[in-house]
Amino acid sequence: MRKYLGVLVLALLVAITTACGSGTGGGPAASGGGNGSAGSGGDTGSSGGSGSGKQVELRMMWWGDQKRADRTNAALRLFEQKNPDIKVVGEFAPQTGYFDKLNTQIASGTAPDVFFLGGNVTDYAQKGVLLDLQPYVGKQLDLSDMDKAMIQYGTIGGKLVHISAGANARGVVINTALFKKAGIPIPSDDWDWDTFAKISKELSDKLGKGYYGTYDYTKDGLDIAFKQNGKQLYDMENNKLGFDEQDAEKWFAYWDQMHKNGGVVTPELYISNPPGDTSKSLIVAGKVAMGLIPSNQFGAHQSLMQDQLTMLQVPKGPKGHGVVFESSQGMSAYAKTQHPEEVARLMNFWINDPDAAKILGNDRGVPVTSKMRELLSKDASPADKIVYQFCDTVSKTAAAEQVKVSYNPPGSAEFDKLEDTTMQEIGFGRKSVQEAAKDFYDSAVKIFDSNKP
Repeated sequence: MRKYLGVLVLALLVAITTACGSGTGGGPAASGGGNGSAGSGGDTGSSGGSGSGKQVELRMMWWGDQKRADRTNAALRLFEQKNPDIKVVGEFAPQTGYFDKLNTQIASGTAPDVFFLGGNVTDYAQKGVLLDLQPYVGKQLDLSDMDKAMIQYGTIGGKLVHISAGANARGVVINTALFKKAGIPIPSDDWDWDTFAKISKELSDKLGKGYYGTYDYTKDGLDIAFKQNGKQLYDMENNKLGFDEQDAEKWFAYWDQMHKNGGVVTPELYISNPPGDTSKSLIVAGKVAMGLIPSNQFGAHQSLMQDQLTMLQVPKGPKGHGVVFESSQGMSAYAKTQHPEEVARLMNFWINDPDAAKILGNDRGVPVTSKMRELLSKDASPADKIVYQFCDTVSKTAAAEQVKVSYNPPGSAEFDKLEDTTMQEIGFGRKSVQEAAKDFYDSAVKIFDSNKP
């Protein structure tokens, strides 16, 4: 009997030891997504991950509407299914209050492990609050199929601090029905700003009262205009503004003359019907024939109207179109996160997993990896096909023109308000173009000097 009990105890000890060694973290296969990426094979080495028997909790925060929240949450649930050792708590807010909330959390040391940033990523990189992701590349994070321009965009100060979640290109959205109604042919991609002004006025004249050829691009087209003349809004490489007062004055004067000639949405309507709000956009209402938008907004416009839309590259300047295939927004990690490897696995899933790509679609822009773009293009809607074709055209054009990647200048929120104020001061006749350009430049210098690192 004693001999039998001894054998039984030994067997139980072996069983317990084996069970403890097996873990419940999901192992390497749990992080893969089946795409051949770095996360789909090998030991992730993550704390709380494979073999630990513990579940790590991450927080992710993003901005957007309910539709984006639904897509994002669905992707996060899929990630958890494929990575049972990681739980992700999602938070989202409208863009208007998003960065105030994020800044408060960073100041209090309670920022999410992962959060979305846009062109203002430089502000956060220069404050040293973003994690350098380079140590995880080729391990938990596979960037081998990512567009090189996107990697360049996310590398600031020699550190990889941003992984683009979507790419887009700014262009002119065209209401083909209004062009047809006015009897004006759709222009070609090699049009210039003189042609654009002529077409805008002609559209307004032929369509009649209450219709306009175009929205005003004074603000949204500013950096594009600078690049078309060999300048740029912010020269990050040399840590200085990339334009002078005369550059701004030339652009402001163009739009002031456009308003005087006719064909442009009035300042009053621009404020009450801002182009960035599709629910109020006069393009969606069928009252404006052209607008400058990022390509990831094309689908939202088309889904709200019957008239067929298309996209053209922006009119050319002396040095070309001045537009790059750029990051629309992306993911950065908090420098103080306790789970950097799990963060890298989440980012890897976001850009490389086919199932994730199908859920996320083009909401944040077209995928940043070629395989995911190819995957989505197969079953793309007519609107999405236009976006893919447009982005491909811009990508090839930008490669030939060697346009620099754009970043927001330090103090981008203040600069944004300055652009709005300047546009209204000229539009409502409170200042001449010359006065507004001088004040704009002087204020831009002050904002830059008070915020630059």
